[in-house]
Amino acid sequence: MRTIYFLAVGILLGITLFKSEAASWFRIYEMFQFDSFHMYGIIGTAVGLGVLVAQLIKRKKLKGFNGAQIQINPKENRRYSYLLGGILFGLGWALAGACPSPMFTLLGSGYASMLVVIASGLLGTFVYDLIRDNLPH
Repeated sequence: MRTIYFLAVGILLGITLFKSEAASWFRIYEMFQFDSFHMYGIIGTAVGLGVLVAQLIKRKKLKGFNGAQIQINPKENRRYSYLLGGILFGLGWALAGACPSPMFTLLGSGYASMLVVIASGLLGTFVYDLIRDNLPH
């Protein structure tokens, strides 16, 4: 049953991304050129809602689907790691024209070239796992 729930939420996310044009390469290009507020508005709304929901979870001590209390652990202070990771993520986003969720949305809407982007992302994740122990974490 949980699988069906998660599948439904994923489909709803894909439809929302497609209809709001958040998966559009042209909208992403406009964002990186600072030509349009559209994507910044979507991302800002998502960040704001994320902060509100995280605070609600912490203050109300909400429980997950399995009945266990949701715990949000504080992050370590790794400014340079987050900065480097954010730069690499942004470069990949700009080069591919999509971040992870819109990649699948675009594939589902018929853009077969996203298979190359998804395969590259999976390969990058695999390579990271191989060299993770040698990186300065």
